[in-house]
Amino acid sequence: MRNKTILIQAILFVATVVTTTLSGAESITGKFFFFLPEPYVLHFPEDFWQGFAFSIPFLGILTVHEFGHYFTAQYYKIKTSLPYYIPMWLGPFMMSIGTLGAVIRILDRTRTRKQYFDIGIAGPLAGFVVAFGVLWYGFTHLPPIDYIYHIHPDYLKYGANYAEEVMKNEKMIGGQLVLGDNLLFSFFKNYVADPALVPPNFEIMHYPLIWAGYLALFFTALNLFPIGQLDGGHILYGLIGKKRFQVVSPLIYILFVLYAGYGLFSVQTIRQIGQLKADYASEADFFQWLLLYIFGLRICFSRINPENKYTAWILSLGVVVLQLGLSMIPAIESKHGFSGFFPFLFLLGRVLGIYHPDVEEDEPLDWKRQVLGWLALLIFVLCFTPHPFMEVTF
Repeated sequence: MRNKTILIQAILFVATVVTTTLSGAESITGKFFFFLPEPYVLHFPEDFWQGFAFSIPFLGILTVHEFGHYFTAQYYKIKTSLPYYIPMWLGPFMMSIGTLGAVIRILDRTRTRKQYFDIGIAGPLAGFVVAFGVLWYGFTHLPPIDYIYHIHPDYLKYGANYAEEVMKNEKMIGGQLVLGDNLLFSFFKNYVADPALVPPNFEIMHYPLIWAGYLALFFTALNLFPIGQLDGGHILYGLIGKKRFQVVSPLIYILFVLYAGYGLFSVQTIRQIGQLKADYASEADFFQWLLLYIFGLRICFSRINPENKYTAWILSLGVVVLQLGLSMIPAIESKHGFSGFFPFLFLLGRVLGIYHPDVEEDEPLDWKRQVLGWLALLIFVLCFTPHPFMEVTF
């Protein structure tokens, strides 16, 4: 049985190497595996090999993260599986990164608050250190500007000012993916790299080390969210204990949902529909989507208080009312959240849960672990990107 499990894990790992390398080749070259004419289709093997420049650092960071958990669990003699890598390639449909990540299974009971804390914090801290190193090297070894001209020959006519000119061109930028900045990424761009060589955010996918590091920061932030049984949940549980955590965690989750959906429906939208009195389709569509949105929120909140079925509905309606109310404040009426977080929120609310399991020994952490815990939450703040992936449309 053990040999069969190891074989499955090995096959998944090899498959993930292939899918991340293929995705890396697509992002680096700007080409795709199939369904497109020349010169937009990948050539094998020469284009494929370029993908290793992305897959090796990206999977390296991911692997260090998972083995941080694994070796810490082994230290406490807690039986744990080797990582299960999850390959995923969406090339024919959209740009993908080749994987949904990796997970390990803890097969024994974690008995103490300290064990949960140590196992939870080891992964993101180890992965963050490697990601920081990858980004530092990537930003201090940026290729000359000619590099982007090989991928986009049409940029050559604009010279070093290509980013500004391309942003003005609807046909060139429309539909492209633009990455948002987090605090740490902004630090590297503004204080570490040569400003003349820093690519614009809609071209970063072509720079494998920076792209791998950016994704590593994004997933580190998701893991460090102080909710439920995420790594950040284990850390915060260790810092503040069960009684406080079971209050703080659902509160953070509700605020996260409030942010993610902010801007989807606003008072301004209702006013616009009211002005288009003849356009009954717009009004019907608006309220149809609003009802679907409320029902989706109800699903996300369904496990906050399963003993009372009305709690989820009250929270859902409360979030919508609060979002509509906030949209009336002039200073923030034009702001919006990032609805792309909703699949993650659904996973938290319905599958992983937002509460933490009990422990047999609930002793407070020593001061050294408390310092590490607050440092990890600071890393979360540095890595979190409010709008990680934005599509420019006209």
